[in-house]
Amino acid sequence: HPGSGCCPAHASLPLRGFSYVDLVEGLRDGRFYALKRILCHDKEDRQEALHEVEMHGLFAHPNILRLEAHCMVEKGTKHEAWLLLPFLRRGTLWSEVEALRDKGTFLPEERIVPILLGICRGLQAIHAKGYAHRDLKPTNVLLDDEEQPVLMDLGSMNRARIEVKGSREAMALQDWAAQRCTISYRAPELFTVESHCVIDERTDIWSLGCVLYCMMFGEGPYDLIFQKGDSVALAVQNQLRVPASGRYSAALECLLSSMMAVNPQDRPHVSHILDQLEGLQPAPSGQDTTRI
Repeated sequence: HPGSGCCPAHASLPLRGFSYVDLVEGLRDGRFYALKRILCHDKEDRQEALHEVEMHGLFAHPNILRLEAHCMVEKGTKHEAWLLLPFLRRGTLWSEVEALRDKGTFLPEERIVPILLGICRGLQAIHAKGYAHRDLKPTNVLLDDEEQPVLMDLGSMNRARIEVKGSREAMALQDWAAQRCTISYRAPELFTVESHCVIDERTDIWSLGCVLYCMMFGEGPYDLIFQKGDSVALAVQNQLRVPASGRYSAALECLLSSMMAVNPQDRPHVSHILDQLEGLQPAPSGQDTTRI
C-alpha cells in the first residue's frame, strides 16, 4: 500500500471471517510480506485491532512473529487495521502435518522436539511478560525456512492471571473464551468457568498439548469430536488417553499426558517443559553421551 511502499501480489485470503491476508511485495526491497487487514465495524473492533498491534510491540523474539508496520485506514464509515507482517512461504505447522497425513505418514520425534522447543520458547517469552496467548493451535504456528516455529495471531492475548470473583465475571470470561479461544484447543477451565477461581497461563499448556498431539497423530485430540458435532466441553473433562503408536518415546508421551491434565494446577509450567525437552534432544553429532 502507499504508506509502506508495498503492492498487492495476489488475491486476499479470508481469515476468521473478519480479517483478510494479502500477499504484498515491497516496492523498495522487493521482499514479500503478509498484509493482514482487520475489518473494523465499530470502536470496539478498532480497539481490538490496536490491542493486537500493542501485543506485537511487547516482543522482539525469534519465535514470535514481528510486526513490520501498521496503520488504520478509513473506508467510508468503516475502518480497516492494516498489519504488515513477514511472509513465511512454508506456511503453518498445520499445513505441514496435513501434507504428511495425506501421504499416510507423521512427523518423526526428531522433528517434533525442535519444533516444540521453539513454540515453548515463544510461549516462555509471552508468559514472562505476564501474558498468555490463549489461542495456540497448529494454524497459528508458522514455520520458517529452517523449520523454526513462529507464533502468530496475538489478538486473543491477555493478562496471564485472571482472578474471577463471582458468577457474573465467570460468565463474562466464559463468553469471551467462546469467541476468542478455538473450541478444540480450549482448556477445560475455560468451558465452565467457576465463580471463584484463578485462570492462569496454563490454558496455553493445554493448547500446547493439543498441538503436540496433532504433530504426533495428524489431528488435534478433539478435532474429530468437534467435526462430528459432539460435545468438546464434555470430552475435555476426562483425562486424555494417548494412543499407543510405537513411533514415539515414552518420555514424549509422558510429557504430552502431563500437558493434558484436566486440572490446570496439575499442568507443568513452560519452564519445566523446556527442561524436559532439552533432555529429549539428540546429542550433537560427534559427541558421546552417557545416560545416567
